Amino acid sequence: MNFNRVVIKVGSALVSPDAQGCSGKYILAIARFITQCQQAGKEVILVSSGSVAAGRGLIAHGSSNPSIPTKQAMASVGQMKMMANWQRFFDVPCSQLLITHGDLKDRQRYISIKNTLRILLENGVIPIVNENDTVATEELKVGDNDNLAALVAVVSEADSLFILSDVDGVFEEDPRKNPQAKLIPVIDKIDESVYAMAGATNNHIATGGMKTKIQAAEKAVENGIETYILNGSRGEVFENILQGENPGTHFVAKESATRARKHWLKHTLKSNGRVLLDIGAVSALKNKGASLLPSGVTDVSGDFKVGDCIDIYDAKNGEHIAKGISQYNTRDLKRIKGCKSDEISALLGCCPSKVVMHRDDMVML
Repeated sequence: MNFNRVVIKVGSALVSPDAQGCSGKYILAIARFITQCQQAGKEVILVSSGSVAAGRGLIAHGSSNPSIPTKQAMASVGQMKMMANWQRFFDVPCSQLLITHGDLKDRQRYISIKNTLRILLENGVIPIVNENDTVATEELKVGDNDNLAALVAVVSEADSLFILSDVDGVFEEDPRKNPQAKLIPVIDKIDESVYAMAGATNNHIATGGMKTKIQAAEKAVENGIETYILNGSRGEVFENILQGENPGTHFVAKESATRARKHWLKHTLKSNGRVLLDIGAVSALKNKGASLLPSGVTDVSGDFKVGDCIDIYDAKNGEHIAKGISQYNTRDLKRIKGCKSDEISALLGCCPSKVVMHRDDMVML
């Protein structure tokens, strides 16, 4: 099991085993594993469930099935307790990102999330992501943190996704009904037969079961992300992972995450504008693997927004050298073209990004 950037989804059953407040019973071992990953030079993003369970005992509800506003209040107070519970197990700082499906659908907010995650990881911070339950309406909810974790893995360009819960993985039959059921170690293709093996969750505080985990795996592998369903309640699972073993069910990615993203940038995204570059910027992109800085831009055309795809041309010979996702819209890029990055704030009143296009968001042609 080889990975460099991993998203780890931790289910409610691990954060709050008794559904009343937070516990270190299982997450101590998970935190130790994350620390070991960081010490080995790997980057980790956490997607943590459990805010509603953490706040359940602090909000009066008088029902086994609280109303949506009551659950939102539980999530609001429980999120603080959940974050404090995670932070106490780490010597490095943690950060909180609360997002909705609406944030991921909006290109500008999508880019903001991507940039934030990138900078946090560069600074050794552990991002902890959860759905923003207190503001998410039904049409803007992802609905479960399994699928949210898959979307975060795509946004962050992770190469692996670990979905941790209190089950060992996908079984040929329901192990609760047949103790002799066999674990499936590798799944190469997700089809109806795989979904047929997914039973309903028996955890009343969880928002998903095996079905949502398989849905998440399908999203991830389509984007080149190796995905594993693992039992986070067993400490030896993490020892197995560090030894390169697969202790759960591995969903095999169709191609590498880098290749999948480059293919998407090159063949799927339609360009809404173009920029011309001077000879220095062209050389930096071609020979140094650099990001595109505003100082190298000589001309801007088209009508594009933040997050749109634009084409990059060599101003000298007209060669189409690259395309990728712009951090600026047409109007602002025209104002900062040819300027140094430290002059952006003076020209625009703020500095959304020091680069016009990050190297990770670019494909050379």
